[in-house]
Amino acid sequence: MKKLQLKAPAKVNYRLDVLGKRPNGYHDLRMIMQRVDLCDDIELSLSDVPGIRVTCGKAGVPDGPDNIAWKAADALLKISGREVGIDINIAKNIPSGAGLGGGSSDAASVLMGLNELLELGLTDERLREIGVKLGADVPFFIFKKTAFAEGIGEELTALESVPTLWIVLVNPGIHCSTAWVYQNLQLTGCRTAAILANSYGTLEDVCGILSNDLEAVTFKKYPVVGDLKEMLIASGARGSLMCGSGSTVFGLFPDEKSAKAAAAEIAKKHDWFAVAVQTL
Repeated sequence: MKKLQLKAPAKVNYRLDVLGKRPNGYHDLRMIMQRVDLCDDIELSLSDVPGIRVTCGKAGVPDGPDNIAWKAADALLKISGREVGIDINIAKNIPSGAGLGGGSSDAASVLMGLNELLELGLTDERLREIGVKLGADVPFFIFKKTAFAEGIGEELTALESVPTLWIVLVNPGIHCSTAWVYQNLQLTGCRTAAILANSYGTLEDVCGILSNDLEAVTFKKYPVVGDLKEMLIASGARGSLMCGSGSTVFGLFPDEKSAKAAAAEIAKKHDWFAVAVQTL
């Protein structure tokens, strides 16, 4: 049967503004989202044995129907109307519960891969409509461009230009619940988002827009996450910010050499997940 090997990239948020809360509990957001080349590796194949099987073997990541990749496969299998089996093997390189969007990226890759394997011919727009029902970040990974994300994250507009940058990701091994962070965010009514450019030419331009409204919540519960920002700046980062709802923090570095040196030093000194990556 047919088989695909897929790369599911992580993401960082250069900007995360929480503008208000909807009656249904979701929040109105305005984000600038950027993919990086830290990827989960996914093997996707069709089988004569009916059913959907997800194997991951990573602590804290479910293998069955609770996995978002399983839900993505189920959605497309129902659309196809076919009686085939789907096997999904995920090699997790992106830390889970870390604000890097690994689960959402896995789901997006499964949607795009099965669209090809099952020969459904669905447009990316249709895949994004399916994806947002699985998770708010899924449409971004199907979009495949650095983007302004609005609404709950599903309204996407490509940035005109953004530089390729070297980034160090550091995760202290803390699993942050996105739902908990949003539930504990103290909103003072609705607010208007600051005007942001849609084109950035330099590292300094990107550093100038770094902001994440969720930091205050996560830093209060996990002070070490806030300490990571200072550590990255001390290691040579020109700017630093928490990824999503945490607990990963990223630093923007001027070049590959300084990024890799900082990641190696932090990993050695603290025994944390620390890696230098490049933007996509």
